[in-house]
Amino acid sequence: MSAITLKNIVKEYGDGYAAVNDVSLDIADGEFVILVGPSGCGKSTLLRMIVGLEDITSGELRIDDDLVNDKAPRDRDLAMVFQNYALYPHLTVFENIAFPLRLTKGALSDDEIDARVRRASTLLELDEHLDRKPANLSGGQRQRVAMGRAIVREARAFLFDEPLSNLDAKLRGQMRTEIARMQRTLGTTTVYVTHDQTEALTLGDRVAVLRRGVLQQVASPRSLYEQPVNLFVAGFIGSPPMNFLPGTVGESSISTPFGDLPLTDRLRSAVDGREIVIVGIRPDAFHDVDESDVPDEAVRFEAEIDVTEWLGSELYAYVPFTSHDDVAAKLEELDRDLDGEGMRTQLVVSLDAMSTLTDGDDATLWFDPASAHVFDPETGDNLTRDAERASKLDEHGAKARKRAIERAREKAERGEASVAVPSAG
Repeated sequence: MSAITLKNIVKEYGDGYAAVNDVSLDIADGEFVILVGPSGCGKSTLLRMIVGLEDITSGELRIDDDLVNDKAPRDRDLAMVFQNYALYPHLTVFENIAFPLRLTKGALSDDEIDARVRRASTLLELDEHLDRKPANLSGGQRQRVAMGRAIVREARAFLFDEPLSNLDAKLRGQMRTEIARMQRTLGTTTVYVTHDQTEALTLGDRVAVLRRGVLQQVASPRSLYEQPVNLFVAGFIGSPPMNFLPGTVGESSISTPFGDLPLTDRLRSAVDGREIVIVGIRPDAFHDVDESDVPDEAVRFEAEIDVTEWLGSELYAYVPFTSHDDVAAKLEELDRDLDGEGMRTQLVVSLDAMSTLTDGDDATLWFDPASAHVFDPETGDNLTRDAERASKLDEHGAKARKRAIERAREKAERGEASVAVPSAG
């Protein structure tokens, strides 16, 4: 295991385009870090620079204390798992996993290679497939073979480049669990690239969000969700995404198309000197008056439901609204950065699955004003971000991850012991 340190990393192509621009990131020994962002944000380029498949224009890349900018990929001792599996179709599963060990040219005996392959196949539940060829495997099984090939190398770190994007939704869910279990058990430093925020939020100790090659925020998944640093992070993290509403600052409140937020001391200091702001509210912050107790401080509003979507576990309701001209341009820019399609401006509300609301209904909804974020429409900065709360969330995430790794290792040791006992008899 190793720590990976990126300091002011830049990747600039011949035409002057900076695919990665001044990225600094410290990845701790044994940490699972996700690089996430929309297409073209530079996340895969950054991963390829770490492994040595892309040259670094400027900056420093260190593995532990070893400067590796000019080292060839084979000399960095990193194991990469690709999106397309990169398996050899003429080799069995066993030989595909063993392939990097065969390249050591006698450094390992046949018994040592066999032992490593079988340890990896047991961890990934591939024992019964070792004699099969890749063509006879499912997509999820092929990806596990690719992971096994990385595991046997016992490399300093694992690098994953969108490994699940070729799988269907059900298999992606299963493979997320496999990858999480493997990383907790092995405790190997892992850098994982994805555009899928579900993977980012469920897998990572910390998530690094990139936009146009620039690092926006690095934090625990919960901290990103609850305390985003700016409009971009708030809009990218969360599904459905955060609602952004135009807000007009008055003497005692911020007026939005769906009710007025009282200007508490917290909000008053945040919006000081501004006339227009952007108010962000998560879809799950809304509730139906008819189906929940309403606190005294709640903001109520009447809404005509345009369209509803029932998904079994929840109901989404859509309510169109008109945005303020001073806000619309900023939100259109954000929509382009998030790979949006420029659809109509609408509020998305997540309600209980048992709700009886349907298309065309009039509803009375409410939300807690404390759940609202306020953003500067010019800079996109989150004016109400609670840095102390964000820090506590990060600390909690680190402690929870440490406990999970300890439990996984204890479980693995007990499993090894239970396997060893019969053979000793």
